[in-house]
Amino acid sequence: QVQLVESGGGLVQPGGSLRLSCAASGSIFRLNAMGWYRQAPGKQRELVARISSSRSINYANSVKGRFTISRDNAKNTVFLQMNSLKPEDTAVYYCNAEVPARFGVVNHYWGQGTQVTVSS
Repeated sequence: QVQLVESGGGLVQPGGSLRLSCAASGSIFRLNAMGWYRQAPGKQRELVARISSSRSINYANSVKGRFTISRDNAKNTVFLQMNSLKPEDTAVYYCNAEVPARFGVVNHYWGQGTQVTVSS
């Protein structure tokens, strides 16, 4: 089993910044991609940013130029630096890790979620 523990959410004013962290632990031989998703009330969960083991990165169009994803492979940790936050960034943010298993299977693990609220 793999556990993901997130931290760094909170309340921030528009234009402010937050940094999310997610540490993976447990039965990890190797981590493939790690990423951040978010879910606002009444909406589906959506990809925010994803970084592969080789550090290839994808961002949602809505966060390009404002958010930066990075990872520390030695510590199995992924970060999301969020700048110039907008009220529409308000959501529960979930960490995701893709862990390869036997026979070519890739398991997806999720964190418990951390609330980010952007409001004046």
